[in-house]
Parts: sequence; structure tokens; C-alpha cells
Amino acid sequence: MHFLPEKLDEYVVAHSEAEPELLQQLTRETYQKILQPIMLSGPYQGRVLSMISKLINPKTILELGTFTGYATLCLAEGLQADGEIHTIDVNEELVDFQRKYFDKSAYGKQIHQHLGNALDIIPELDKTYDLVFIDADKPNYVNYFHLIIDRMNPGGIILSDNVLWHGKVIEPLNEKDTSTKAVLEFNTLLKNDDRIETVLLPIRDGLTISRKK
Repeated sequence: MHFLPEKLDEYVVAHSEAEPELLQQLTRETYQKILQPIMLSGPYQGRVLSMISKLINPKTILELGTFTGYATLCLAEGLQADGEIHTIDVNEELVDFQRKYFDKSAYGKQIHQHLGNALDIIPELDKTYDLVFIDADKPNYVNYFHLIIDRMNPGGIILSDNVLWHGKVIEPLNEKDTSTKAVLEFNTLLKNDDRIETVLLPIRDGLTISRKK
């Protein structure tokens, strides 16, 4: 999703950090072999995620929604030398694909995959986090927030993807559209919860940065 005019968007991308070769390979293979490759974060948003992670320099990262591991690798770029990232997804068919690219990277031993329902797995991990990236099923965004907010370290950052939801957040709501309804509820929650401070960025399909006070 692009909210800037195409030529201006191209200029922004051209004057941002280049996509690493390994992620270019991952993108090519995802488009060749995997359904819904549009779910990839992509080179520009990937560099945004990488930059944010490097600024935070987290010890522990939690990612909800792995897909083929593109964003995972971008976030891992900012990890401390002894840090770790835990990434959760429900798609069993993608586990080996993800691991292939994780092991090709410099962060393979720091990346821990979890297969299953994040609502069940998060409580079992018994960890606190410096950085969380939410990019999974939209109807559970609010539930994910309530599960992770007390597990955030002070000053910890929650990144939430797709918060503009293809522009549907400003269109008349179809009551049967549960995903849009969930995104609207989630955005309101982030705005009003006094435990965090939030800025919504119009990057690709919308990326919110929330900081735990």
C-alpha cells in the first residue's frame, strides 16, 4: 500500500539504505514459491524496521507473525550480541523456509521459532521485551496488546503493522468486516492507553510506534 504519489515514493526508496543481498534472495524465493508474497515487509519498510531496532539495540525481541522471515531478519540486525528474537507463526509449512534464511544470516543462533497460537505461546515464554513487532491476524491485535504490555521493559517499543489497513480505517465501516473493526479498536486503544505514548506513521500500510512509559 502506497499513500505517497508513486514518483515521490520511488524517490524516498532510492534515497534510503539499500536492501541487503540475503533479503533480496528471500524476496525472490518468496515470490516464486509462497502464496500471498505481498505479505512481505519489503525493502523500504524492512530498512525502517532495521533502523528502529538498531536505535533501540534490544536484548529481547518478540515478533508476532513470521511469514517467510523477512521482518525477523531486519529486526535481528539491531540485536545485542547476546540478544535473542522469538518469532511466532501458525503456518507449519513455512518453518523450514524461514530457518533456511535464518541460518544463512549472522543471526541464526539468536532467532527462536515458535509454531502455534501466539495467545498460548506468549505466556509460556515467560520473558520481558525491549521490542515487539505485531504483524499477525488483525482480529487478535487487541488481545496481543493486552498480553504483552505488562511484559514490556520500561522504555520498550511496540511496533504495530497494517494500522491503516489499506485505507479502510477512514471509510464507512461494513459491520461484517471484522478485520477493519479490529484495527479501528486497536488504534483507539493505542491512542488512549496511558501506559504508552504512540505515534502512527504513514509508512506503507501504516506502522505505529508505541513506547512503554
